[in-house]
Amino acid sequence: MAQSNTITQPGSPDLPGRPTPRDTMRSAGRMAGPFLGLALVLLLFSIKPDVRSSFLAVGNFRIVAAQTVIVALGALGMTIIMISGGIDLSVGSVIALTCVIAALMIKAGQPAIVALCVAALSGGVVGAINGSLIAGLRVTPFIVTLGTLGVARGAAKWLAQEQTINPPSSALNNLAATQPVPSWLLVSPGVWITLALAILTAILLRYTLLGRYIFAIGSNEIASRLGGLRVDALKIGIYALGGLFFGLAGALQYGRLGMGDPTVAVGAELDIIAAVVIGGGSLSGGEGSVLGSILGALIMSFLRNGSQQMGWPAYVEEMIIGAVIVAAVALDQIRHRGRKG
Repeated sequence: MAQSNTITQPGSPDLPGRPTPRDTMRSAGRMAGPFLGLALVLLLFSIKPDVRSSFLAVGNFRIVAAQTVIVALGALGMTIIMISGGIDLSVGSVIALTCVIAALMIKAGQPAIVALCVAALSGGVVGAINGSLIAGLRVTPFIVTLGTLGVARGAAKWLAQEQTINPPSSALNNLAATQPVPSWLLVSPGVWITLALAILTAILLRYTLLGRYIFAIGSNEIASRLGGLRVDALKIGIYALGGLFFGLAGALQYGRLGMGDPTVAVGAELDIIAAVVIGGGSLSGGEGSVLGSILGALIMSFLRNGSQQMGWPAYVEEMIIGAVIVAAVALDQIRHRGRKG
């Protein structure tokens, strides 16, 4: 498990304290990786002259930013979960479920803000269920969320009666539009929402007691329990918070598509988890950053966008994404072996 510098407060568990110079250097090294990775991806798809002009165009950057929103929102929730030592494989299915819920709410004549809130809260409920099962049954998150992946996908198909839902246009459609409305926003409103939530999440993790608890559980759950933390209750809250992000991603997925489709976001969990790991998050828990996860999401989006502009077949794109995921996990393991050594 990841080790961290700690301080002891009377009547409280050991929590991560002020970083040492060595910790700061490690953190800087982890943050340099995502920036370097993004630069390499941009360079790769800029080599071919006939692709460079369109790939590096402002309009294409605007498109990629809008396309990144779903993965970025999912990555924010997954960052919180993975820092705590957990994982949630059901994220893609939750996005599909909440996409359908948002569509049903709009079809029923509810305002866009109500549909958005209900979808987000629905994701939070699924997250709380995941957290309760993990904490109550003492089952690994991988197994629990693998099961709820199927349950949430089935629920989405049941609610949609195994067909797409096509409600009238609403303000939700503007949130994920490639061309921002109003135009002075420069990028999709969903991008600004994502950036605002990223800032709030970073503040939560870095400057609040809850953030310190999340890192403490991921660094050493046993010590956190012995120190008096209510780990089970915190896990439920952590997964519920992650679920809120997934639900919001589902609402924006509906806005982007303009319909509720129970088959969307199949395999999205791979992109989302990869974004967090590429950004310096660890599958072992106790590590991760919001900035890194956002950069990881951008890398995944630029890889897909660039592959399409190069005219590569879909299977080549999937092979590249798969190789990036394996490389990110391998680097995570190498980093931890080096630390233990």
